Amino acid sequence: MAAPAPNTQQEMRRRNLARVLHAVADGGPRSRAAVAARIGLTRTAVSTLVDELLGAGLLVELGPGRSGAVGRPGTALALSERGPCGIGAEIGVDHLAVCAVDLRGEVRARTAMDAANRDSEPGPVLGRLASLVEEVADEARGLGLRPAGLAVAVPGLVARGTTTVVQAPNLGWTDLDLAPHLAGNALGTGALTGSGSGTAVCSIDNEANLGALAELWLGGHTPPSGDFVHVSAEIGIGAAIVVDGELLRGTRGFAGELGHVPVRPEGRPCACGGIGCLEQYAGEEAVLRAAGLDPRATAAEHPGPGARIDLLATRAGEGDRAVLGALAEAGSALGTALTGAVNLLDPQTVVLGGALARLAPWLLPSLEHELGRRLAGPPPVSVSRLGPDGPLLGAAHSVVRAVLDDPLAHRA
Repeated sequence: MAAPAPNTQQEMRRRNLARVLHAVADGGPRSRAAVAARIGLTRTAVSTLVDELLGAGLLVELGPGRSGAVGRPGTALALSERGPCGIGAEIGVDHLAVCAVDLRGEVRARTAMDAANRDSEPGPVLGRLASLVEEVADEARGLGLRPAGLAVAVPGLVARGTTTVVQAPNLGWTDLDLAPHLAGNALGTGALTGSGSGTAVCSIDNEANLGALAELWLGGHTPPSGDFVHVSAEIGIGAAIVVDGELLRGTRGFAGELGHVPVRPEGRPCACGGIGCLEQYAGEEAVLRAAGLDPRATAAEHPGPGARIDLLATRAGEGDRAVLGALAEAGSALGTALTGAVNLLDPQTVVLGGALARLAPWLLPSLEHELGRRLAGPPPVSVSRLGPDGPLLGAAHSVVRAVLDDPLAHRA
């Protein structure tokens, strides 16, 4: 949906500054003339806007560049590598991670730690995350960057437009507003503000949503796809839906809960209170059990993010029949759940991300067979290049996109 037309001169200026920044971000270094041609403004108007963005530290001049037009080449413009940056954080069941991404989309600082967060009190978890955020923010400042905000990915339902985690079964958190905890642990303005850093913004979102946004912005699909269902996994299974280049959130913000779609109506009980949910057949612990491995013992022997997935991938690659059978069953369950989503949404493609990307060679045959058996002309299934980094990158890039959308709020 197109944004409403600005109704004041200030809003028009704000909109046009954002259009210039996006033109440079989307097309790489461009001359003023190339920017003007792309967004449909006069060269004089664009030059004025560019001068303001240069003064704000959001754009830099690289030197002569080629626009393709006859005459002397104009000066190439690029996003600043020393301007605002986005801080992204991820709370996983068995890890914490934080990164800083500059306006050019480059990861400039990153840290992570193994952490047993399942059924942990929020305070200690957020305290550890606070230390990582401060570490990354300090490193970013040392590189000449200005943290512009913090976005946190969580494995649970987040009420739309709030910082409240309504339910995160694999963490054991229910109806928890993270904002007071974040402020108390210096995750808000305390960890992000500094000289000239502006107002730090903190947002919370479901990890599957941020993974899908990362796929939309960074996935590099050819041709580009603005309509897809993105399925990802850690301990549980999440999905997010992108329609016409926009994330479909639903009325409450809960759209995409594929992991709790029933695939075996008379099947196993699920922690959500349902019966036969997809997560009980394609989640990490379900696959481990089906392969004859005790989930808790395996987690103790192979701690850390992705360790059990790596174990499954290694054994599958070695031809372990039990693991291969478990992955085939998981792929079939995924195909059953996705059939309903495809029938309802008619997406251009289905994307496997997160841990599912690592296991795709053994999941895809049964998944695609199930889709083909149930659907006439099923969409192609692709594998994300971002893998488990999707939610963290999506969080950081969501802050960067906010800067590009409203540059006046983030001037030096």
